[in-house]
Amino acid sequence: MVELENIVKRIERILDYYELSASSFADKIDVPRSSISHLLKGRNKPSLEFVMKVVEAFSEVNLYWLLYGKGTFPYKETTLPDQKKPSIETKIKKTTHNKHSQKVIVLYSDGTFEEYHQNPS
Repeated sequence: MVELENIVKRIERILDYYELSASSFADKIDVPRSSISHLLKGRNKPSLEFVMKVVEAFSEVNLYWLLYGKGTFPYKETTLPDQKKPSIETKIKKTTHNKHSQKVIVLYSDGTFEEYHQNPS
């Protein structure tokens, strides 16, 4: 369950971490400065739109951490910079074991897709 007063505490932690004033934080997430003031003083509750603006503006803020306190802050992915991402073929081989795939379809956010057909060996 989302506890709104704890979200406010996590927002205060974000302000401290980035060394931001309430007004500069409001500018950064593109909300009225008064809304931050009301939120920090407990007069208002954060909306979903507000929470999403925070997550979008600060890459180190994880949505689940902000809402539920689960996870870590600052959030960092654990991928090494020189580590290569495995190819689709490598992923298929690792996950299918003794199964033989016939086709992989990659769907893109713009509605397009690509099909990859496995050549029989």
